Amino acid sequence: MASTPTGSGRNWTFLTNHGHVLLAIARDPTARLRDVAAEVGVTERAAQAIVADLEAGGYLRRTRVGRRNEYTLNPAGRFRHPAEADRQVGALLALFADTPAEEVGSQT
Repeated sequence: MASTPTGSGRNWTFLTNHGHVLLAIARDPTARLRDVAAEVGVTERAAQAIVADLEAGGYLRRTRVGRRNEYTLNPAGRFRHPAEADRQVGALLALFADTPAEEVGSQT
């Protein structure tokens, strides 16, 4: 088991799997869900469900291009928790995806 900085022995992260999937797609908008799942550490089925949630919530749009999907992110989407609801996810995407917030939404 990997040690945690606090030494508590509990394994937790600041971001949810939904956040990790969104960031993985921001880094590579043409990634296969199999690859996204491997990067995040979830099953492919879980990644599919998360992408469906993100699409239903308006955080991304899926476009079929040939045999693959391409994703367009919506950086203007708001965080869902009331404590952060006044913030847009574009700031998180820019922080972790190494892409300026205004460019994140234009990726395909």
